[in-house]
Amino acid sequence: MASEVQPKKKGPEAVPRMQPAMMMFSSKYWARRGLSLDSAMFDQQHTGGQMLRRTSFGRIDEKPDREDKPVTHDSGKTTVVFSVKNEVGCLVKALRLFQEKQVNLAHIESRTCRRVPTEVEIYAECSCTKTAFNELVQYLKNHINVICCNTPQHAWTTDGDGDGVPWFPQKISELDQCSHRVLMYGSELDADHPGFKDQVYRQRRKYFVEVAMNYKFGQPIPRIKYTVEEVKTWGVVFRELTKLYPTHACREYLKNLPLLTKLCGYREDNIPQLEDVSTFLRERSGFTVRPVAGYLSPRDFLAGLAYRVFNCTQYVRHSVDPLYTPEPDTCHELLGHVPLLADPKFAQFSQEIGLASLGASDEDVQKLATCYFFTIEFGLCKQDGQLRAYGAGLLSSIGELKHALSDKAAVKTFDPKTTCYQECLITTFQEVYFVSESFEEAKEKMREFAKTIKRPFSVYYNPYTQSIDLLKDTRSIENVVQDLRCDLTTVCDALGKMNRYLGI
Repeated sequence: MASEVQPKKKGPEAVPRMQPAMMMFSSKYWARRGLSLDSAMFDQQHTGGQMLRRTSFGRIDEKPDREDKPVTHDSGKTTVVFSVKNEVGCLVKALRLFQEKQVNLAHIESRTCRRVPTEVEIYAECSCTKTAFNELVQYLKNHINVICCNTPQHAWTTDGDGDGVPWFPQKISELDQCSHRVLMYGSELDADHPGFKDQVYRQRRKYFVEVAMNYKFGQPIPRIKYTVEEVKTWGVVFRELTKLYPTHACREYLKNLPLLTKLCGYREDNIPQLEDVSTFLRERSGFTVRPVAGYLSPRDFLAGLAYRVFNCTQYVRHSVDPLYTPEPDTCHELLGHVPLLADPKFAQFSQEIGLASLGASDEDVQKLATCYFFTIEFGLCKQDGQLRAYGAGLLSSIGELKHALSDKAAVKTFDPKTTCYQECLITTFQEVYFVSESFEEAKEKMREFAKTIKRPFSVYYNPYTQSIDLLKDTRSIENVVQDLRCDLTTVCDALGKMNRYLGI
């Protein structure tokens, strides 16, 4: 879609051809990359493909061994699930039964048997007539344990419940799987990227990829020795943006930026280190950051927010044009996102979007990602009768920050039910921006919207174990109620003491 790429203007009023962080949520971006959004995010053969909670067993597609034979009118795909002992050669013996009955195997998978730990369950998809399949099943029953027939694949691939719920991390350490499933590596640049022909820059980007891909949960984030050129580029962005913040940024942002300057080295001549930033955020709001090599799918990115983990790039945009970047870089992350992630109410708002995404359908994840885009990336709020920006895409873009608060911008009230259908533009400024009265209001609206997401359970984040509890039966709900009772007891005790000692 090269025809949509706009020539960029020079200077502080530059209109970026592509706003930072937009690409994760725009179908146009993936089409421009030669991929549809669905194939980019959910193709199992792609690096960033959706994973379902199952054992890792490669697909086996066999060519028909009787291609010259005509297919009868009742030929079709049928399935059978059977179990074999988890021993060398057992699967081969079982598959030989299919060969003896001359039944073609189109697809097989395996997983650990839930009933008998020493056995393995095999899902086999066959292409044959109904008559041949019935004869096969009867034959299999005489030799192996047949569990069921004509099982839908989504029921097979789900972990236990047969509800077709996509895989999602249920403890914080499993975010390693999400953060390492990068759709696009940081050294794979488009031809129109400012650093495409700069081999030195591309090699530098490979270094940042290696740092991120080697990172594991619980490790300290490696400190980067930034080059003079990288610091200079950061300095230009920092200097120009900080001129606008007093009149354009929300009060929560303005409150936290001085603290970051004091505690994390936010200065024109210094690029902050993610480890220092992560420590700061943990103490302020419980959020942490972790390095990421490139773009994640919306599902994987939002899953991190559920654990109050923000996937953050460490590389710096190319120095040829400091005020333009075709992708999220550390200037965007550190100046756009971090100051607000330190605010407890904003952190809670971000986490609830992440929690709503866990186990949601592809369609619902995309709706949540769009709501994220028009709030956390490009959101506006009202403060003291004035519009102020809280979206990171605005707070890290000089040109769009000015535009969004000008009388040229179209502004609507944030409503997830309609906002989720708004198109995310990647070649120009947004056609419309959405405003909320406060983070609290936006959070309450998102909570109501989350109730419309179809999944057979609710989720509860356990901060003590940093894990996700599935609320799908009375026992799991009772555990949460017990925790709430303890909290309410503490609140009642505090109120009693206030009444006793302060007369309140």
